[in-house]
Amino acid sequence: MAKDRPGRATGPRVIPPAEGGEKVHQVHAYYGYGKGKTTCCVGLAVRALGAGHRVALVQFDKGYDGVHEHYSERHVLRKLKGIDLYPTGCERMMPDGSFRFGVVEEDVKEARRGLEIAGRLIREGEQDLLVLDEILAAVVYDLLEQEDVMRLLDLYDAKRRCELVLSGHKVWDALVARVDLVTEMRKVKHYYARGTPAREGIEF
Repeated sequence: MAKDRPGRATGPRVIPPAEGGEKVHQVHAYYGYGKGKTTCCVGLAVRALGAGHRVALVQFDKGYDGVHEHYSERHVLRKLKGIDLYPTGCERMMPDGSFRFGVVEEDVKEARRGLEIAGRLIREGEQDLLVLDEILAAVVYDLLEQEDVMRLLDLYDAKRRCELVLSGHKVWDALVARVDLVTEMRKVKHYYARGTPAREGIEF
């Protein structure tokens, strides 16, 4: 049997797209309690932009008061052509530097607003890639229900007009059965455990 040439791929054969060149859009889910979910989403958005695609990024529970921006990636993303940003959520960074936990009525209203934006973009948006960052975390923290996400998938499956990405802390069986790709960010070790605080430019 002939030996493989140096550098030659020896993995599974790649199946080409269906004849006719029709695009097949997929649903991604990036979840877990490890660091990297939003980082992954932003990286995918940048890759799509680099390929000339349009991107819409809806972020849940990552508020912005129009003055104080605590998510450094948005400083850059706002300068890029081809991406529309929709930050939703109430401010959680307090003036004294502490972080507000818990859920108040306005948090739920903002999550519902994000859900409405997502639905509109699925139905009418011109994006090639739609990222719903932390929508799964919004379910975990009782800002949304599992059924809200499943209804979005029903809407999406009616006509898959773009690639769709979901991120957050947890998935559930019915969701895993519906999406096309699931990647878990599992925490093996984290410097938080030894008291290292969140750092600008690394965690936010």
